[in-house]
Amino acid sequence: MANDLQGATIAFLCAPEGTEQVELTEPWTAVEQAGGTPRLVSTQTGEIQAFNHLDKGDTFPVHTTVDDTDHTDYQALVLPGGVANPDFLRMQPKAVEFAKSFFDAGKPVAVICHGPWTLIEADVVRGRTMTSWPSLQTDLRNAGATWVDEEVKICEGGPNVLVSSRKPDDLKAFCQAAVDAFKAVV
Repeated sequence: MANDLQGATIAFLCAPEGTEQVELTEPWTAVEQAGGTPRLVSTQTGEIQAFNHLDKGDTFPVHTTVDDTDHTDYQALVLPGGVANPDFLRMQPKAVEFAKSFFDAGKPVAVICHGPWTLIEADVVRGRTMTSWPSLQTDLRNAGATWVDEEVKICEGGPNVLVSSRKPDDLKAFCQAAVDAFKAVV
């Protein structure tokens, strides 16, 4: 994967708190190891508070906010999970608009665990095949997606490539599929 993403800047959209730490750090490291530049985008400046399930994890510095950037600054988007993270983001119009803009521009998006809640709010899952944490399957179906129980699902049946995974146990496959999708646009 070395230098596959050379020159690519990848947005990681996270709420001020509630992101599942490993779902942020492992894809982040995969992007760096592939030569890309990950950037943390949030709704507020400062730091985000990550979590290890329900326990507080580390904090991470925010590079920019959804108010101060747009999809033109990035080649792709990663949406980590954690229950509170996407639940907060889907209630923030600017965050939803930011996520939707990647679909409108045909740029790849990778989403894991509870992350699809933000995409449901953006109305971009209709007609897509994807996976998620199992408790989101009804939400995704009601939003027009086809839900599958797979380690990683790559959906090219829409305006962009959409990579999705269920949970932290799927991160190895998720990271590889995300980097592969991202390098196709670099």
